Amino acid sequence: MNAVSSRSSRATSAILLIIMMVFTIFPLLTMLATALQPANSTPSGFSWPAHPQWHNFAVAWVATNFMHLLSSSVIYVVGVVPIAVILATLAGYGLGHITIPGGKAVTLLFVFGLTLPAEALITPLYYQFQSWGLLGTHWGVILALIGLYMPFGVFWMRTHFANSPVELTEAALLDGASAWQVFRQVHLPLARSALASLAILMFLWTWNQLLLPLVLVNDPSKGTVASALSAFQGQYSTNIVLLCAAAFIVLLPSLIVFLIFQRHFVQALLQGSER
Repeated sequence: MNAVSSRSSRATSAILLIIMMVFTIFPLLTMLATALQPANSTPSGFSWPAHPQWHNFAVAWVATNFMHLLSSSVIYVVGVVPIAVILATLAGYGLGHITIPGGKAVTLLFVFGLTLPAEALITPLYYQFQSWGLLGTHWGVILALIGLYMPFGVFWMRTHFANSPVELTEAALLDGASAWQVFRQVHLPLARSALASLAILMFLWTWNQLLLPLVLVNDPSKGTVASALSAFQGQYSTNIVLLCAAAFIVLLPSLIVFLIFQRHFVQALLQGSER
């Protein structure tokens, strides 16, 4: 009976997994097939072209000045992700593993920050950065994104450090380690999966960011690669083929980063589910 139940459970899991794979992969295949159709055509549904137009990717790359937007996106990612991860890690460790006065109140403030939609903060950010002279600069977007990511980042890392064994800290202190050495040499290596998954999430959010650069910079040359997609959308028509080709180019770096770090990402999710 148990063997029958086990086989039924495995079959159900396999069917669900196949359905999820179809829902995940089919849109990508549709986008790729559309990107390979003749330019200015209007494909209807999924159909693989008899003569794939691979040069559509080159046309989309040149038409959007993609290399310039790529360098701008790299500036945002390099400026946001390392600083946001470091700040979130330090704050998460302090709030999750060290008893500090007012720690619970500060944690509640970060939880409150999670409930605020980013769109509600854009207008105050615009006038604040205008008074600071940061409008139209990369630094304005970088500082805004770091601030917007902090509630989630701190909450994410606090959850990890709050579940770290206290016995490790006590043993390290008995061996004469300082508080910084306990953090740096004991708890930080154990947080590798949580750090990697947080970095992946922040990379994806920054890479796909469209609204903040549009409002705070308002300069097409300082936008992100996601803004390149608007080049193929006109008032009266949309070049669907080149739009899909550009979307595939924008998507590719995200897929590569996820595939490289997917092991850490899955480990962090499994650790979270076990807690």
